[in-house]
Amino acid sequence: MRENLVRRRLAAGEVVVNGWLSIGSSYSAEGIGHSGAHAVTVDLQHGMMGFQEALHMLQALSATPAVPLVRVPDLDPAKIMHLLDAGAYGIICPMISTPEQAAAFVAACRYPPHGNRSFGPSRGLLYGGKDYVAEANATVMAIPMIETAEAVERIDEILEVDGIDMLYVGPNDLAFAMDGHVGFPRPKSEAGIATVLAAAQRKSVPVGIFCAHAEEARARHAQGCALVTPGNDFGHLTRSMSGAVAALLDDPEAAPRPAAAAHGY
Repeated sequence: MRENLVRRRLAAGEVVVNGWLSIGSSYSAEGIGHSGAHAVTVDLQHGMMGFQEALHMLQALSATPAVPLVRVPDLDPAKIMHLLDAGAYGIICPMISTPEQAAAFVAACRYPPHGNRSFGPSRGLLYGGKDYVAEANATVMAIPMIETAEAVERIDEILEVDGIDMLYVGPNDLAFAMDGHVGFPRPKSEAGIATVLAAAQRKSVPVGIFCAHAEEARARHAQGCALVTPGNDFGHLTRSMSGAVAALLDDPEAAPRPAAAAHGY
């Protein structure tokens, strides 16, 4: 089966840089897949796309070195299985707040006897190889998102669920839940992130996080996050264009500034 580069880098203690796609375009997906990012996530929760566009984006990513991940809209086993069948090598699932939800999510990502994923690998065979079914449980990643106050409170229970490959922190939803806003400072949610990191380190489970830009991603990696997402495609596109306009007009006031909420992630 085709190797999961994310798993290899995490096992070696190496940082994983993750691209993030919110624009439904196979062309953009192909470009980001060749950017040097180790993984690229197709976002079906807040991204402007549906399954058909996501399928084309996964096909485009399969011709690049990047590992294809998908963030699903919610904890829906049928959707999770469909996207795994479409070739996703990892699923990020939002709003996982309890160990029961985490267990249901992991089960949807695993073939029996370790889960209840239905047989029908479709594109998984094309992307992963002929031994996909035999090796998928050890290769595909189940990545619950931690972004609620309850999830922070119950993080030790969640981490007791067998089969969690990584946690992914949603810092802005966590800020909403714990601080009541997405601005800064965010003392309560920052303390929550530290709690999650400490708990995950005790269980040797890596943690990923969405960041507004590369500088924040560097700081989060130094904090202990193994996978960092330095913004999404739309943010990079608009910041780059705003910077170009500001330079052409010689207008420093028009220069792009980091967004506090980073488009809602």
